Amino acid sequence: MLLPILLVLASGMAHAVWSMFTKQSLNKGVFLWSIMMIPAVLLLPVLVTELWIHPLTAGAYGLLLLSVLLQALYSWLLSKTYELGDLSQIYPIMRGTSTLLVPIIGVLFLKESLSAFGWIGIVLMIGGFFLLSGIGSRRKKAQAAQPQSLKPFGLALCVGLCTTSYVFVDKLNLQHVSPLSLLEVTNIGFVLGLTPLVLKSRQLKQEWNRNRSTIFLGAILNPGSYLLFLFAMQQAPMAHISPLREIGTVFATFLGVLLLKEQQGVKRISTSIVVFCGILLIGMLG
Repeated sequence: MLLPILLVLASGMAHAVWSMFTKQSLNKGVFLWSIMMIPAVLLLPVLVTELWIHPLTAGAYGLLLLSVLLQALYSWLLSKTYELGDLSQIYPIMRGTSTLLVPIIGVLFLKESLSAFGWIGIVLMIGGFFLLSGIGSRRKKAQAAQPQSLKPFGLALCVGLCTTSYVFVDKLNLQHVSPLSLLEVTNIGFVLGLTPLVLKSRQLKQEWNRNRSTIFLGAILNPGSYLLFLFAMQQAPMAHISPLREIGTVFATFLGVLLLKEQQGVKRISTSIVVFCGILLIGMLG
């Protein structure tokens, strides 16, 4: 069990680092498209070769198509979220939403039950999300600007919902294709979702001139993060390892506060730790 845990922790850290690179970029959509286009091109022969040698059933191809569509939606939501919100605000919400929603859905609709630790975890996460949303906090700006401040929070929740969906679909897809081929499928969906935005912006050259080095690093860390997680899912139950991956919420918050100089540092760092503790309680003891 040690190897899957190490893979998941490395996955969470890599995810936090490329997310910081995205937040530093000029155009978030163009940057995300660039770091995903590189591995999409490199891994295309792997996917084509595997599907040529081992053709799938119609149902399996349908699942792959669903993964592509979910990744396209995810990439668009992600770019918009990074445009509007601070990394230390939106990242814990994006990463924690799935852990929060799955047990709630199970209790409400599937007649499942939670332990006392699970309910404590849910309370911690809801409290953390409330603090990160900024609802009820005092502001110096005019009240008319208040609704705008909720957009990053709402988008981050939508990203979390999308993440929940594609992780479940990809767990099913691993029954039919290898992790590398599945990674390429998700890369293709991610790129397709952002291509209209990139064409409309006409900022591709400008982004590469400004952030060439971080684009190449992101091109390694972004797919590498999910590939590590896919390998971990092959060796351990998803319910056991998924919560550990969200240590990235703490990593990303520290990066946002210490390197990006985002505001409310102490509050957001402590809140991210509270959210992560809630995730662990739900995932491990809930």
